[in-house]
Amino acid sequence: MSRRTAWKLCSQAGILSSAQRRRRGKGKKAGPPAFDDHVQRVFRADAPNRLWLTDITEHWTSEGKLYCCAIKDVFSNRIVGYSISDRMTAKLAVDAVGNAVARRAEVAGCILHADRGSQFRSRAMARELRRHDMVGSMGRVGAAGDNAAMESFWSLLQTNVLNQQRWATRQELRLAIVVWIERKYHRQRAQDTLGGLTPIEFEAKLAEPHTLAA
Repeated sequence: MSRRTAWKLCSQAGILSSAQRRRRGKGKKAGPPAFDDHVQRVFRADAPNRLWLTDITEHWTSEGKLYCCAIKDVFSNRIVGYSISDRMTAKLAVDAVGNAVARRAEVAGCILHADRGSQFRSRAMARELRRHDMVGSMGRVGAAGDNAAMESFWSLLQTNVLNQQRWATRQELRLAIVVWIERKYHRQRAQDTLGGLTPIEFEAKLAEPHTLAA
């Protein structure tokens, strides 16, 4: 029947619709503005805590999805902070920043580069960056190459952990991610870009001259 006929019959029977069309463009607040791109695909830093990259990945378990937000220091490729949760919210990203700041301490002026996901555009994230005197940075919409150095880390995690088996519980996968990052990636996996050293070894070598001077 036509929509008009359906309306007439419902009107006569006293039937009301419980669903209404969503009004577009009315009463909807614009999202917070994205940060400028301060990186321009130049993924290099001459010292720790100058440029951090961040992103979120997800993976299924039998209990549902698990989300991980990680932060990588471009200088040593070390994962300086991360947060893991069953919900992909702004808190996931903010907690990762808090975890990184607690580990690294001296972060004023550090650039945090991300994609334009809502978690990174949130007001909570902007407040967190201001609180630590950090600088937000974002690539273009839909341009994966603007954060390619972070995507390479997710590829390693995918190959070495996520796709290794079917994960029964979120806790099981969470533990596997943490162990791989802290033990395998940081301490055992040598990287060509670091001169054949692991991230931990590379940062330790940097600290040697200061130790000898002291």
